[in-house]
Amino acid sequence: MLTPLVEMDGDEMTRVLWKIIKDELILPFVDLKTEYYDLGLPQRDKTSDKITVEAAEATKKYGVAVKCATITPNKQRMTEYNLHEMWKSPNGTIRSILDGTVFRTPICIPSIKPVVKNWEKPITIARHAYGDVYKSVEIRANEPGTAKMVFDGENGQHEEVVIHQFKGAGVLQGMHNTDKSIRSFAHACFKFALDMRQDLWFSTKDTISKKYDAQFRTIFDEVFTEYREKFEQQGIAYFYTLIDDAVARVIRSKGGFIWACKNYDGDVMSDMVSTAFGSLAMMTSVLVSPDGNYEFEAAHGTVTRHYYKYLQGEETSTNPMATIFAWTGALRKRGELDGIAALVEFADNLEAACFDTLNEGIATKDLVSLMEGIEPTSVNSKEFIAAIRQHLEKRLA
Repeated sequence: MLTPLVEMDGDEMTRVLWKIIKDELILPFVDLKTEYYDLGLPQRDKTSDKITVEAAEATKKYGVAVKCATITPNKQRMTEYNLHEMWKSPNGTIRSILDGTVFRTPICIPSIKPVVKNWEKPITIARHAYGDVYKSVEIRANEPGTAKMVFDGENGQHEEVVIHQFKGAGVLQGMHNTDKSIRSFAHACFKFALDMRQDLWFSTKDTISKKYDAQFRTIFDEVFTEYREKFEQQGIAYFYTLIDDAVARVIRSKGGFIWACKNYDGDVMSDMVSTAFGSLAMMTSVLVSPDGNYEFEAAHGTVTRHYYKYLQGEETSTNPMATIFAWTGALRKRGELDGIAALVEFADNLEAACFDTLNEGIATKDLVSLMEGIEPTSVNSKEFIAAIRQHLEKRLA
């Protein structure tokens, strides 16, 4: 390797798997260079979450990052980790700084059929990576009162609207987005659709949100005029529909398209799609910025339940596939950018070794009950990774 990857470590069971994957599947074969950032919750708390910002800035500097799953704390986590503050989602912070779009695609194998029987091809979720609830501000209203939203423009624009006249306690939330970020999102989606030669669907709820969601639709329509001719040349389509109609269309479809969603919608729908295709642990995720920076991660969380078992000395059968594919995606992209064919080839071989293992019927517990037409063998996480290493060594021999 010539240029280091930005390596962002994480929390709980995925942090445990992170080290095993590096020790067994990466370091024995790659002269790995990384700039390491510990985004585990204790370190984020210790640095007042500055380390998350530093990791994002490093990604802008080096161009490619690989990230482990991390905890977004709630009240329970505040107590459990004795936190000074309920820190925001690190993914949200990184996405905001990079102003990128998240593309999530399920990892498919022949022995696992989608729950939705008519799905024949993977569905990629394009998730806007800025604003909305992930950059929102909130107030707990403890008494009756008036909640207002106010905008004072630098050139004199003044708008003030009443959100709600509280007659008792309640909660408020204010969120925002920017035309610049929405436009970057649109460009990323149209370019990705052309690269993948797939139709692009986009959905919001502009019938209800006549300014916020409507602005997303307006900008997408404007940006599409720059890509219409290329879409027609490739024989692919772009269309807009309401989010509830899109959900119904997705279920009835055969798959094989890109579904662009706002930040929160994409967060929810990517989990739905990944589960319907088999498992949350079988979902790739890459954040792509307008500047051409990439951050690869697993689409799932930190697998807390397994981590508690691990702490008690119990064996766990946690699926590491998405985390492995985060590494392969980052290594492949680093190899492409630096012209290192061997690094690209290694990433391809490691992914192929994963498929060799699964097609042989060796799988973690979450996949065993989903496999059809094969006699699966359930193994723990270490055994699964060891089997992948055996297949990798055969391919590299």
